[in-house]
Amino acid sequence: MNSPKWLAWAQRLQAIAQTGLTYCKDPFEIERLHAVEQIASEIMAAGATDRDIAAIRGMFNQQTGYATPKVDLRAAVIHEGKILMVRELEDGGWSLPGGWADIGSSPAENIVREVKEESGYDAEVIKLVAFHDRGRHGHPPYPFYCYKIFFLCRLTGGEAAFSNETNSVGFFAENELPPLSLTRVMPAQIHLMFEHYRKPALPSLFD
Repeated sequence: MNSPKWLAWAQRLQAIAQTGLTYCKDPFEIERLHAVEQIASEIMAAGATDRDIAAIRGMFNQQTGYATPKVDLRAAVIHEGKILMVRELEDGGWSLPGGWADIGSSPAENIVREVKEESGYDAEVIKLVAFHDRGRHGHPPYPFYCYKIFFLCRLTGGEAAFSNETNSVGFFAENELPPLSLTRVMPAQIHLMFEHYRKPALPSLFD
């Protein structure tokens, strides 16, 4: 399921405004680009009932430079037929360990660190499972365009521990998943991780 049209329109307008404001020098054009950014904020606020225009505009104002998709990394650490999940403090839902990619580390290095920080466990990456366009997989609306990268991982050690973003850690069978943080992971994506765990020869997927 693709993102609603209003979300795609708002994201594109925001990206046009952000990139234009990065390079534009003409004061009248700058004024018009800020107007475009305001329209994007209004569309987003009208569609996303949990956010107001000021909050959205504040997020937009934090973005500078040429607009590119954000990158979210998620780890599927499956051990003895169960998948590692963490409960997010932000919304109380459960997710695969992960988060925004940090500059200075490779995708694999990022995900190994995220697993350790959020769950206390050590893991190694064994396979790139999927490279998803977030807007095409049913996630709730989000102001910015995002890519989501899922890795299958192997447990190598450690023990359960919490972080400043998580308050519970557990391993779950595929048919006993807890309530999910849908902004981070969808049920179909978790089932896809199990499918690749059972069939290692499956090719990586991408949108």
